[in-house]
Amino acid sequence: MSKIRLGVNIDHVATVRNARGEIYPSPLRAAIIAQKNGADSVTIHLREDRRHINDKDLKEIRSKLKIPLNLEIAATDEMLKIALKRKPHFVCIVPEKREEITTEGGLNLKYRRNFLKKIINKLTNNKSRVSLFIEPSLSDIRLSKLLKVNCIEIHTGKLCNLINKKKNYKKELNRIKKAVKLGNQLGLEVHAGHGLTFKSAKILSKISGIREFNIGHFLVGESLFLGLGKTIKKFKKVIKIWEYLV
Repeated sequence: MSKIRLGVNIDHVATVRNARGEIYPSPLRAAIIAQKNGADSVTIHLREDRRHINDKDLKEIRSKLKIPLNLEIAATDEMLKIALKRKPHFVCIVPEKREEITTEGGLNLKYRRNFLKKIINKLTNNKSRVSLFIEPSLSDIRLSKLLKVNCIEIHTGKLCNLINKKKNYKKELNRIKKAVKLGNQLGLEVHAGHGLTFKSAKILSKISGIREFNIGHFLVGESLFLGLGKTIKKFKKVIKIWEYLV
């Protein structure tokens, strides 16, 4: 029996900093606070346009953080080179469009599949655990297994939007349940993330087989009122209630 891990995404600490072009608030400080308050890992997304986290942030956090760092990157030569140099514990490959406000869905695993496979192989050989950010699609989960990744992270954005708008979310929840079950059957470690709040995290925590949540935007927003440490502890309490059998 294992507890669900909490990965804390601190991208939007950098968003606040960059809004004024200042040196504060510090993403490194946020990472250390997350570490001190029970986060199991810290997630940062180094985007092509460096809209929030930048290369200096990555270097500092990687060198000073004691818990695992999960680096989100697009499948590009530039990002592969950076990930190979910094050697984060985890690398999550995500889709990326310059014009999007936030990640809008899962990876298209059929697009440039051979290039994606090359990236995965290089990262794995460099001792990083690799995950793919995908839709709760059974075909995508089977493709992920063929690509020989360690983990998958299921995109929960659609479910969370339905919950936030107080619409019927049962169909999407069942879709995620089936995806988690297949992922486990295939020997993949299953993570979940995007748009998670206290309410949606509690609902998803009841699904047997999810090993980790990655939570960022809501967590950073809530920390404006509660403080970062207290918000992390509250999330830990929400997901701690539910455990799954491996």
